[in-house]
Amino acid sequence: MNETREQRRQALLQFLRTIQKAGAPVESLGDDDRLVASGLIDSLAILQIVAYLETTYDMDFSVRGVSPEELGSIGGILDLIEQEKK
Repeated sequence: MNETREQRRQALLQFLRTIQKAGAPVESLGDDDRLVASGLIDSLAILQIVAYLETTYDMDFSVRGVSPEELGSIGGILDLIEQEKK
């Protein structure tokens, strides 16, 4: 199935709800808002995002490396998924 960016965004938001800090609603964030700086997640949650992307989108971060910049916002993560799908 070819997912649209919006479908990927909704799936990502659903995942982020499972790891977000209490009192920091994911729905209040824009695509360019920084996830850690906003208080939504802590820096260790980046590892959970990596595991989600590896499992869900078959990405191999052991080869490509982890860039906090790419994983720092919803839009950055969606862009990364789209790059990997090409």
